[in-house]
Amino acid sequence: MRFSRRMDGLPPYLFAEIERKIAEKRKQGVDVISLGIGDPDMPTPPHIVAEMQRQVADAANHQYPTNRGTDEFREAVAAFYRRRFGVELDPETEVFPLLGAKEGIAHICFNFLDEGDVCLSADPGYPVYTSGPVLAGGEPYPMPLVPEAGFQPDLGAIPEEKLARAKMLFCNYPNNPTGAVIGEGDDFFARLVEFGRENEVAIIHDNAYSEITFDGYVAPSFLETPGAKEVGVELFSLSKTYNMTGWRIGAVVGNAEIISQYWTLKSNMDSGMFAALQKTAAFALTESQECVREMCEIYRRRRDLVVATLRELGIAVEPPRGTIYIWFPVPDGYTSASFAEAVLEQCGVVVPPGSGYGPSGEGYVRISLTAPDERIREALARMEELGL
Repeated sequence: MRFSRRMDGLPPYLFAEIERKIAEKRKQGVDVISLGIGDPDMPTPPHIVAEMQRQVADAANHQYPTNRGTDEFREAVAAFYRRRFGVELDPETEVFPLLGAKEGIAHICFNFLDEGDVCLSADPGYPVYTSGPVLAGGEPYPMPLVPEAGFQPDLGAIPEEKLARAKMLFCNYPNNPTGAVIGEGDDFFARLVEFGRENEVAIIHDNAYSEITFDGYVAPSFLETPGAKEVGVELFSLSKTYNMTGWRIGAVVGNAEIISQYWTLKSNMDSGMFAALQKTAAFALTESQECVREMCEIYRRRRDLVVATLRELGIAVEPPRGTIYIWFPVPDGYTSASFAEAVLEQCGVVVPPGSGYGPSGEGYVRISLTAPDERIREALARMEELGL
């Protein structure tokens, strides 16, 4: 077989490797507790499931869907953005459905990157911020996110040679994996708009965690920033907000020209999303959001449990105000990989090494809060017993 050269630049996907290790250990009879993949353990709220059952039974939804997305879904996303962020979106030209944010992150790279073009990617960051550009034939350039800068990239430190070839930039707040947020009075998004305008770089903001916040913090949308729609788009997902990771639905919103190009790409690649799913997603966005508030309280409780235990172990960690993750430095004497390996081998607990999210993630690991409280307690107890 002769495969494409682009496959040579792709490392094994971090979470596929985690799944492989979990399966291997369980075959050995180990009671593995995974705090690795950010897949909610809580089910999709019953009222959303019931609506999906109703929509699936409707024969009108059984044919090819419109590739552009149903009117109901696009209008519901626009209404959500108006209500939640005060952002006005034209549902005809500024909203397009995604098969989850991951699909959008990977495919939008094909709209911008030719061979030799650069994508500026958060480091550490969601692995697709680098694999997507590679698949499109471009070159990812990691922008270090360090705690001293609030895990925000130093836009002025990007080398001129990279900047001259850059055509797009990925960022994500509330941030995976660090949990960093854009606080009140923080002008980062405004600086990002100016950066995009001055350098003709499209800004792609991954807004997957805006609804999972704590302690009274309310996450903004990048599109709230004046001028944001002139330079970029935002990817919004229902996956974490409504415990719908397996349903695969989200939307790209913002700059009409970018969305038009994305529509052209997608219309040549697939036949659109199941209409029953789009109508159900519209229902989720417009009905009561009490289920989201209840979910956030569960994650807040788990967050506090993990932070308190890690502090008892002597690990310096701050409680994040957003996301479903705890990002913390490994104890002295460990690398990210060696700590993750020790926890797996000695405790039967899975935590992803920070280095898997990029070079700047070295020295950290990430704990996901997506396991039942009792399993999180058990995992932490095992780590305490071994002094890790």
